[in-house]
Amino acid sequence: MSPRFSYQNYPEALKPLFAMKAHIDRSGLEKSLTNLVMLRASQLNGCAYCIDMHSKDARADGETEQRLYLLQAWREAPLYSARERAALAWCEAVTRLNPVHGVPDEIYEQTRAEFNERELLDLNLLVILINSWNRIAAPSRTEAGNYQPAVHKAA
Repeated sequence: MSPRFSYQNYPEALKPLFAMKAHIDRSGLEKSLTNLVMLRASQLNGCAYCIDMHSKDARADGETEQRLYLLQAWREAPLYSARERAALAWCEAVTRLNPVHGVPDEIYEQTRAEFNERELLDLNLLVILINSWNRIAAPSRTEAGNYQPAVHKAA
């Protein structure tokens, strides 16, 4: 598939998304958790460019191959903490928002058991952010495979 349009040519239009990302980076949410959430939402949305980007960023930040390979089956894999499981459940519920009931109470309760109110807001903003990027990159058909992560330090 060939690209349709280049959103990179209009950085002023993307400033709010970069500002939201800067807020999330300062929020205190664990980098490993934010990487998993961004990758999982991108998988759900079928955004090849974002899957490529976030899997490479996660590796650069020290994430294991096994956890990346099993992310689509996180419920069945014993490799994720209770906090990560809550974040992934929240990510899936917000990404696939139920048009009648929103996020189910049991997912909210699971997430609140692991995240305080401010952290939940920041997690929710993270899910909104990655879904926004997915909805820019996928329709524009941004080409996957060429992304190179910045040099990261493993935590």
